Amino acid sequence: MSPYEEVILEHWRNPRNKGRLERPDIDVVEANPLCGDVVRLQLALKDGVVTEARFDGRGCAISQAAASLLTEMIKGKALPELKEMKDEELLSALGGVIKTRLSCALLPLRALRKGLSESGKR
Repeated sequence: MSPYEEVILEHWRNPRNKGRLERPDIDVVEANPLCGDVVRLQLALKDGVVTEARFDGRGCAISQAAASLLTEMIKGKALPELKEMKDEELLSALGGVIKTRLSCALLPLRALRKGLSESGKR
């Protein structure tokens, strides 16, 4: 089994930070209409830093594992740092280059970007 498959299966079987926050500062839903995957990402912030991150949703192992992994990656990070996060950071953390199903792997990151964009408009 490749490192990519191991990371995906581990996060899919044992998701981290799955669930909902009682009072999120950022609460965003992003969907992939082609395959039906949906990710809801919720963040709690203090002084512009992520103190808690949760996800919920449905979809394939890749999108759900990527959401689990992303919540771990962003805790403790400042919003400006998150705004600069590149696709490759999440893909690398997933264990390598995903040539197919990129839209599934990047769905949680799209949700994060949407949430950051919307929070800046408030």
